[in-house]
Amino acid sequence: MTTTDRTSAASPLLDLQALVVAVRRRRRLWGSLALLGLVLGAAVALLLPPAPTAVTTVLVAHKEDQPNDTGTLIRTDVELLGTTRIAGKALKTLGSSDRPEDFLQDYRGTGVTNNLLRIDVTADTNAQAVARARALADAFVADHVQRMWETAKAESKALLDQRDRMADELVKVNKAIGGRSPQSDPAAAASIETLFSRRAELTSRIADFDQRSEEARVGTPQLIAGTQIVDAPRALRHSLPRSAATDAAIGFVLGLVLGLALAAVGVVVADRPVLRRDIASNLGASVVAELPHRPGRWWRRRRARAARERLTLTLARTARGSAEPLSLLELGCARTAAGLALDVARALSADGPVTVVDGLPGPQLAERRKRPGDPEVVSGEPGAVRSPQERRLGVGSVAPGTAWTDLRYLGARTVLVVRAGHGSAAWLHTVARQLADQRVPVVGVVLIDPDPRDRTDGTLWDGLDIALRGHSERTAPAGGTGRWRPEREPIGAARVRDNEQEAR
Repeated sequence: MTTTDRTSAASPLLDLQALVVAVRRRRRLWGSLALLGLVLGAAVALLLPPAPTAVTTVLVAHKEDQPNDTGTLIRTDVELLGTTRIAGKALKTLGSSDRPEDFLQDYRGTGVTNNLLRIDVTADTNAQAVARARALADAFVADHVQRMWETAKAESKALLDQRDRMADELVKVNKAIGGRSPQSDPAAAASIETLFSRRAELTSRIADFDQRSEEARVGTPQLIAGTQIVDAPRALRHSLPRSAATDAAIGFVLGLVLGLALAAVGVVVADRPVLRRDIASNLGASVVAELPHRPGRWWRRRRARAARERLTLTLARTARGSAEPLSLLELGCARTAAGLALDVARALSADGPVTVVDGLPGPQLAERRKRPGDPEVVSGEPGAVRSPQERRLGVGSVAPGTAWTDLRYLGARTVLVVRAGHGSAAWLHTVARQLADQRVPVVGVVLIDPDPRDRTDGTLWDGLDIALRGHSERTAPAGGTGRWRPEREPIGAARVRDNEQEAR
């Protein structure tokens, strides 16, 4: 199994650690959206205050009330409240000429419990809202009472009609019996007994219908008395600071969630490695040093300055250890790479003249303010001829649009200065392949703006031939020219070859 196969098999489909780190690095995005949501929420509360609102509560009694009712009856009352008949009666009470269809948009009913109905009404003023709420509650109670009376009357009339039919039939049975009895007429004793049984049944049913009709008439007033306004209409008080704080908190949460979602989606789609482990794996070279992108607060500047001085000395030692020129190739940090190249050149100037070959696409070196003792900076054109006694230090870029064939003129070996999260995984692979094709070994990677909580290992243990720590394992100079020969194929070329074999 090749190195690429082992890496592919070990890497998960979604690296949560890399996702969390990348989302945290994009805190400006989701922080800005959260702040924007906070400001918009507070602005909505200040610029669009809620309309004056009044509320009232009505106790609604139902004849069909059951302890196990799931709220069907109160939902029916809510729907009845939202009809044009109730709205029209309320407007008629108020003496308003508004259309009932328009008035329906200004109020709503809510079933609090199985028998409590809450009515919320909005208007132009608090007094108007209270008046509309009272008119709506009165109209609903009157309509509910009227419907209960009509239902009770219909039920009572149906029971009385049934009683009257039974009474007529009882009269016919009594007429058929007459003055006879089973003892007076033994021949018709069976039919007479049947008539007596029918008369007793009709008498019982007539009494039952009378009782039920009386209960219907007596129970309705109790239900009517139970339907009433239990909470008088009152205007709701709106606290502007509380509303602004609530809306601002809601906007902040929504903005934060949206920002985190956008950051996570952007990280997954862009596939920009931020962990030193992933950057080293994609470039095929170990991370040898780290530098912050900005010095930060004052107590961190001394630490950043010390780290930069150590890196400068390390790169200067690497440049002195071989007669082959060294180059610094940046990706996403041209200003940092230019400053680092000047620092290394100043450190090398103690051994002799140093020339910095500028291959950067921007004016970072060309338009710099030259200080006394600074090395000479020349153009990075391939045709530039320099004195063989001068030590050269190239600085260039591997950003998109790079002229890959010119990289060897900057240096036979290179140190990649890469900003974390700047290049995609595909572009890092492209950089490694192009450098391998140009036979420019990568000595190491200097990681700019690393995540402070990154604890991954950025060391590739199968690349001793080109890593800084592998200087002692290189072969001796051949032919006294001061050039070294690697013992085996550079790691970048090996990874490219493994990828091609896997593709085939």
